[in-house]
Formats: sequence, structure tokens, C-alpha cells
Amino acid sequence: MDLGDKSEGITRRQFVAVGSLGGAALAAGCGPKSGAGWEFFTEAQGRTLKAICDQIIPKDDFPSASEAGVHSYIDKQLVRHYRPHQDAYRDGLEQAEAQSRKRFGKEMADLEGADQLAVVTDLERDHHGFFEMVRNHTLEGYYGSPRHGGNRDETSWKMLGLGDPPLLGRAQYDLTLNDPGEPRR
Repeated sequence: MDLGDKSEGITRRQFVAVGSLGGAALAAGCGPKSGAGWEFFTEAQGRTLKAICDQIIPKDDFPSASEAGVHSYIDKQLVRHYRPHQDAYRDGLEQAEAQSRKRFGKEMADLEGADQLAVVTDLERDHHGFFEMVRNHTLEGYYGSPRHGGNRDETSWKMLGLGDPPLLGRAQYDLTLNDPGEPRR
């Protein structure tokens, strides 16, 4: 772009054009890391996490951990409340992949279920702290409130025969009543 004679400065149109290009470049670096809907994980890390979570809560008559969105729950929480665990997840998933390639010559997500279980068993033994953290987060995501990103379609609540949990805060009051302080019935 020709900015013209420097003694005259730049025109308003040139300023807006340069500013727009700079803003677009800045915004391009602010989205999800992988462009595939992940907020924290790369696509490869997400695949590994899904495989681990599905060994912790496998599919039976009810959906597996990943089918219930547990990986989404963990991903969302790692850019929020679980931010202090980001390095542990990066390192632990790298260890899982290294173990998978060492034992089976493949990425963990590409292994059959029994081989994935062997890798997860190794993780539990060799990287107990990481395994316990993922297990706890998997259980939170599977059994917690869907509003946090897991328990898609209230999977675990249906499995346990539970109805919706009681509402907390202002939402428990029916504001259409004459006395808005009266709890819903």
C-alpha cells in the first residue's frame, strides 16, 4: 500500500485500511488453538484426552465419557478454573502419547480399546498424580451440571434415574408471582 508523500501524512482511508489489517491480524491469533473447537487443547491432545477419558468411563448401556462431553468440560475448565493444571495436562498427555508409541507404535487414539487400557494402566502406575487428576476431572464432567460443558443431555442423571437438580440462586423463584420471594413449587 502506498502511503503517499510522508510530508502530507496518511489519509483517513489509508489509516483505516492499515488499522483494519492490524486488527484482523491480532484477532486471528485470539481464537481456539486448533481451529477445531478446542479452547485449550490441540486436536492431537484432544484425541488423546478423549481416549483416556473413555477408558475411565467406557460406553456400555449409556454413553462413554467423550460421548457425554467430558473432554469439552475439561477443555473449557482449563482456560478457566483449572488454569493452574495446564502444564500438568500438556506433560501428562505427552507422556501418554510417548508410552503409546513406545509400546504399540501408534497414537493412543488410534489404538484398540484393550491397548488404550494398557496405556492408561501404565499412566496410573507411572504418572499417578496426572492420572488421578484426569480421573477426578472426568468424573466431575460426567456427573456434574451440563452448564459447565460436560454431562451432555444429562446423560449421567438419566443413568442414575435422577431428575433435574434443584435450582440455586435467583432462578429458583417464580418472578411471575405477586410475591417474587416465594419459592417455585
